[in-house]
Amino acid sequence: MIAKVRKAVFPAAGLGTRFLPATKAQPKEMLPLVDKPLIQYGVEEAMQSGVQNIIIVTGRGKSAIEDHFDVSFELEHLLETRSKKDLLATVRAVSDMIDVSYVRQKEALGLGHAVLRARELVNDEPFSVILSDDVIDSEVPCLRQLIDVYEFYGAPVVALMEVPTENISAYGVVDAEPVAHAGGRDRLYRVRNMVEKPKASDAPSNLAIIGRYVLTPEVFRSLDAIEPGSGGEIQLTDGLKHLLRSRPIYGYRFEGTRYDAGDKLGFLKATVEFALKRHDLGEEFRCYLQGLKL
Repeated sequence: MIAKVRKAVFPAAGLGTRFLPATKAQPKEMLPLVDKPLIQYGVEEAMQSGVQNIIIVTGRGKSAIEDHFDVSFELEHLLETRSKKDLLATVRAVSDMIDVSYVRQKEALGLGHAVLRARELVNDEPFSVILSDDVIDSEVPCLRQLIDVYEFYGAPVVALMEVPTENISAYGVVDAEPVAHAGGRDRLYRVRNMVEKPKASDAPSNLAIIGRYVLTPEVFRSLDAIEPGSGGEIQLTDGLKHLLRSRPIYGYRFEGTRYDAGDKLGFLKATVEFALKRHDLGEEFRCYLQGLKL
């Protein structure tokens, strides 16, 4: 019987230099997309996918993340005394959302190193990894799509997306062959190889790995075994490439729209599109946009 994916790891120890000076004193994961921090979108996706436990890998200056998912007695008391029941319910929903654990990554030594830091909390069971920079809007949560593939094959699965050639060098890229799969015949691939941030001329395909993974605990041994790669960091892509020697890995070209909220333009696009979908903001905001002299 295939073990259930009960845990999600959120690497959140990065410095967020692309958003300086906004991230000088606050984590980039706490930047608000309309009125929710980026990391909350990922946590909600994990919950909607059936995950029960969240593990956040934090670093220095990231206490705001812990505060966000903790109970705020003073704020709740203030809202209660002022009879602001809707806001009180919103605040309590965040702290009651899900079980959250934290582990520190003292040095930003790469995504693979961040995942390794969660080893003891993950223990010997399958788990997911969510990068909160990648906000994915989809009817079926992206992580749930990957978990469905994992539960069928019992093997690690990475999220894939077709990326323009001029942008390919910013991603981990796979060499993969299509696999016929019920319900997603043109979306499932068996990975043959993967390369971290290749030059466009060296990229094996235009299929890039996006920030959603379902992994098995063997990946920890692979991450232990590899040497630092691109940027002198322990890269998760390199760890998965090592794991390929001993077991199959699948890629799934997910259904949905991905926003790179770790990039200023991507963040702005996500803000506009998420605001337009809001029942309380969308109509008035659309009228405002239509009135701009562009």
